[in-house]
Amino acid sequence: MNYSSLKKHRYQTPSGVITYWVSSEVLADKPWFVFLPGLTADHRLFEKQLTYFDGKANVFVWDAPSHGQSRPFALTWSLDDKARWLKQILDAEGIDRPILVGQSMGGYVSQAFMDLFPGTAKGFVSIDSCPLQRSYYTSWELWFLKHTKTMFLMFPWKTLVDLGSKNNAVTAYGQHLMALMMQDYNKREYCELSAHGFNALACAAEMDRASTPDCPILLICGKKDKAGSAKRYNRAWSAQINTPIEWIENAGHNSNTDQPEVVNELLEAFATTLS
Repeated sequence: MNYSSLKKHRYQTPSGVITYWVSSEVLADKPWFVFLPGLTADHRLFEKQLTYFDGKANVFVWDAPSHGQSRPFALTWSLDDKARWLKQILDAEGIDRPILVGQSMGGYVSQAFMDLFPGTAKGFVSIDSCPLQRSYYTSWELWFLKHTKTMFLMFPWKTLVDLGSKNNAVTAYGQHLMALMMQDYNKREYCELSAHGFNALACAAEMDRASTPDCPILLICGKKDKAGSAKRYNRAWSAQINTPIEWIENAGHNSNTDQPEVVNELLEAFATTLS
């Protein structure tokens, strides 16, 4: 990926350093896309979006705390912690009224952000993410999210990588990219990060937040998404907030890597409606 149009920064927190990339030259009157990768993924998840929007929009992407180049980082964060750090970084960069684009866990962080800082986001794009409100989840589902570490540790590392890549993506590019991102961790680190992330998600859902983000929403979901009950959650979410789902053909949980051209067109059209 060509990072020539992006500048790399590091933001110090009490728990570690967050690494992020941001447009080196701000384009006046162009929207800000804030790309937030999912659990165990890093900024590379959005390389096709960053390339496409080069010169068309202003972009920000991070390696979330404990992910990618934002390591070492204490595994003590909550979703609200991540949202607060994101707000501090955006303020430091002078990024106002961003369009939050969250894939999976990045979508949950986006919702925590909008709950903590109402009126800040110009729009929200959920890519294979789900609602954060308590009403969508059963008590059993929340319990399971808090008890995943032993399950992950049971698998050999090679099997985990194979399952992770194939369960998240259906195309050769998407699977290869997911495997590369996973292999940046060792098995123990990956299992601990995954378990902590799911536990943080369950705890955030139990807070029972406001029902609807206070900005326009675009729901995107791969038709072949096999991650948990993502499709079921999205159908319920769509009905609750009266917002249609853009179902992506031949795409799994990482639909923006499986079908980047389709997702890029949706993002561009969505941004146009907000201008």
